[in-house]
Amino acid sequence: MFPRQQSAGKRITGQGSTTRFPFPHGTSFGILVLSLSCLCMPAGQGLAQDETPEQKGLRIAQEASASNDGFGDFTAGLTMVLRDRQGRESVREMRFKVLEVPGDGDKSLFVFDRPRDVQGTALLTHAHVNTQDDQWLYLPALERVKRISASTRSGSFMGSEFSYEDMSAPEVEEFTYRYLRDEPCGELNCTVTEQFPLDEKSGYSRKVIWQDMDELRTWKMELYDRRGSHLKTLTFVDYRQYQDRFWRAGEQTMVNHLTGASTVLRWADFQFGANLDDGEFTQTALRRIR
Repeated sequence: MFPRQQSAGKRITGQGSTTRFPFPHGTSFGILVLSLSCLCMPAGQGLAQDETPEQKGLRIAQEASASNDGFGDFTAGLTMVLRDRQGRESVREMRFKVLEVPGDGDKSLFVFDRPRDVQGTALLTHAHVNTQDDQWLYLPALERVKRISASTRSGSFMGSEFSYEDMSAPEVEEFTYRYLRDEPCGELNCTVTEQFPLDEKSGYSRKVIWQDMDELRTWKMELYDRRGSHLKTLTFVDYRQYQDRFWRAGEQTMVNHLTGASTVLRWADFQFGANLDDGEFTQTALRRIR
């Protein structure tokens, strides 16, 4: 479900202008190649006469992807808060950096800094278009780089409710799509679409995504397991805009409906144009991380 009242996020329109968009509790709420001419129709204008739900779902996904192209690279810090069913918490601090790769998927790196028992642990991901992503986990205690196989990508990432699959940026070509409907989401209007993974080893059978029509930001995502059951829900809040173009959520919460556990990712200190080098995203570089 969407967050209550003021917690749904911010839209930053200027240095001193901040407006929150609430998603009221109790409202009934039921992420992407066509020609450039299709991009002219706003996402929320319903189906064109000759546009099927599948074509519109794909177009919306393409528009959302295109709106994020060209960032180059960025770094950020984040805090991971793990909560069990009883509400007990454990906190981890990480660094993150990502390098855009034109014509292919992005390269990204998560590095744990605290607590001491996970310090230096790192996850390196090379996302790809039309082929399975490559992922490696560095375990400093063993001085070992472990490859994450396709069959284990649905497993928990470091005990969190995020899977290894969740930690890889999705590419448009990895899914098929279907537009479902438009509906209000607080003070915004959202499109609701489905995406279906093409990878038979994905941990999900489908995802349902709520995106606002104006900026194509994702506010909520329902994730369904291979049996079709609603397994997890991911919500996004506190959006901020960088370089007058790129939107990033300040907080993401993944709730596991089977276990009652949840994981919160709180992002901070986004730095775009960090001049990252491709050599920082290699297996060899993992062993030199401090």
